[in-house]
Amino acid sequence: MTLPKFSIIVPVKPGGEVRALSGIARATYPAELFEVLVAYGRQPSVQRNLAAREAQGDMLFFLDDDSSASPAFLETAAAHYRDARVAAVGGPSLTPGTDSPLQRAIGLAFASAVGGGGVRNRYRKSGCARHTSDSELILCNLSFRRQVFLDHEGLDERLYPNEENELMDRLQREGHILVHDPELAVHRSQRRTYRAFVKQISGYGRGRGEQTLIAGMVKPATLLPSLFLIYTLLFPFLGGVIFALPMLCYLLIVIGASLAGTVEGKDPRLFPRLLVVFPTLHLVYGLGVLWGLVRPRYRGDAPIDAQVEVRRVKGFGEKL
Repeated sequence: MTLPKFSIIVPVKPGGEVRALSGIARATYPAELFEVLVAYGRQPSVQRNLAAREAQGDMLFFLDDDSSASPAFLETAAAHYRDARVAAVGGPSLTPGTDSPLQRAIGLAFASAVGGGGVRNRYRKSGCARHTSDSELILCNLSFRRQVFLDHEGLDERLYPNEENELMDRLQREGHILVHDPELAVHRSQRRTYRAFVKQISGYGRGRGEQTLIAGMVKPATLLPSLFLIYTLLFPFLGGVIFALPMLCYLLIVIGASLAGTVEGKDPRLFPRLLVVFPTLHLVYGLGVLWGLVRPRYRGDAPIDAQVEVRRVKGFGEKL
């Protein structure tokens, strides 16, 4: 079977470093069958869409500027596209072992049932390649058939983040297949500071709230962190053992998950950090969801005004 041609797209802020290029340079896929486009700007959804329209490949592969891919990542993705029903293929984003204790604590929380919950497979290498939903796929390591992507007008430019989730929801409703392959894992460092982590989680929650408004459909699990936030705020004013029981159970679960993460990470410095990271993840995400529902950053169908520049990186796929 003829191998498909790939267009690797990397959004980056103006003047930013594209560390992903070092990993792409080690790719074992035929050099004439892939190109690299770097899209400079400050609105990633717009950057990715513009680059997709300029791409020349059959498949689009989106990486973040700091995604470190394995040498065989394009071969792995190409194998899944032999099935014409497959519209998107991706893998997890793993935390490097060289990250700081805080960064590794964040990665462990994302990858745990207590922290990441239903989306934890985005952050851990688990199982075999499988048909999936958007819950296991993440845009820093995600590919699409270019024509399917363009036929659906790409990513909703009102959203960032969660733009890929909205698109994949549409694709699945139409019967397209999404694939998660753990062997497609990339490595990406977590946020370096607690403040940056809080900003990240707030953005994730707000994006989910905005996506909910655009889709007009509420996933019950989306509201659980927000309900827990409301309970936590009301807790000082609630009396009786019955109202204290959920909080006691929560604290015991967090302590247990923190101990488990510390054992998994083999570093005692992780424990106090996990005790902070887990509640932060739940409460800040819950606040973000409410914020996105009440005050979305977009206004109706107003056009997006963005300055974007797309550059083809020389040395990658000149013969494409």
